[in-house]
Amino acid sequence: MMSFPVSLFLVSTLLFPALQAKQFTKCELSQVLKDMDGYGGITLPEWICTIFHMTAYDTQTIVHNNGRTEYGVFQINNKLWCRDKHIHQSRNICNISCEKFLDDDLTDDMMCAKKILDSEGIDYWLAHKPLCSEKLEQWLCEKL
Repeated sequence: MMSFPVSLFLVSTLLFPALQAKQFTKCELSQVLKDMDGYGGITLPEWICTIFHMTAYDTQTIVHNNGRTEYGVFQINNKLWCRDKHIHQSRNICNISCEKFLDDDLTDDMMCAKKILDSEGIDYWLAHKPLCSEKLEQWLCEKL
């Protein structure tokens, strides 16, 4: 016979599965983001560098910043790009729940990042200009 805490744990893990988060390596992320290379004139090493400085490649990164919350490796904010329970008046341009940016599937993250790049440019990601606009050799992955 199972004890109450054990059975409660089993039921809760079945009903509420954990988010599938991932701490990528540079080369893993380079492989996943390879279709972003050159999009909007931004190279893959620029993306890898920028994401490293924002999130250290961790898909579950959440940052609270000036009344908005930024989600996932691309730090997509809830004021304009996605909806969450904190800002009910989000424009939700990417038409997605912000929590979707916290899992290990970056497909929707990349689609929204492309919309942001098209609309705001690379300067949306503040780490890019001071840290990732030159001397990018260290951000290349030799395995690609």
